[in-house]
Amino acid sequence: MSLNIDKDYLNTIKERGNTGRVHKKFQFTGLTIAGILGDEKHKSLYIKMAQKYDEHKLITTAKSVAERKNIQNKGAYFMKVFHEEMKNIKK
Repeated sequence: MSLNIDKDYLNTIKERGNTGRVHKKFQFTGLTIAGILGDEKHKSLYIKMAQKYDEHKLITTAKSVAERKNIQNKGAYFMKVFHEEMKNIKK
């Protein structure tokens, strides 16, 4: 009987590990950007960007990229557009 309890407990721990927890605003912003772009594979990159750059600018750029229908790789295009915007701001 204790063997079944141990297996249930291990399954519970495994399930908890699969659910993510967001503790900071930049984490939520990064995950939101990944969702908008449909690029869950690179969510850690977007979280790092959200930590460094303005969240409003990131989300606005992601939404404008996501609205374009003819783009195949929205994540790559987002990076190109965002870096171009950052270059223009610095000038």
